Amino acid sequence: MATTILLKDEFQKNTDDKNLEIFSLIWLDENVNIKNTQDTEEKLRSVINHLKKFQDVKQCQQYIEQKSKKDRLILIVNGQLGQEIVPFIHNLRQVMSIYVYCADETINGEWISKFGKVKL
Repeated sequence: MATTILLKDEFQKNTDDKNLEIFSLIWLDENVNIKNTQDTEEKLRSVINHLKKFQDVKQCQQYIEQKSKKDRLILIVNGQLGQEIVPFIHNLRQVMSIYVYCADETINGEWISKFGKVKL
């Protein structure tokens, strides 16, 4: 009998994308993988367990675009990367809400007001 051995990266990818929840969280931030974010990640997972993290805008955008229109995605992003990605994904059916966290609401408030799914 043949046995398939998955490498760690392949196993992680396969299990990450088999989501049984209705909603998925996507967290886009260049600092998402540093130790100081573990507490935030635990809090997010307590609300919606399926959390996918990205540091790269293009990879995140490709992931979102490849998801089925039946999926329900919630994006959490900082102001700087939000300006880059929101115009390209805002109208996608699978994107339900976009939450932008930022230090300067006046700067980000301008561009955010153009997109109905975006909340500060």
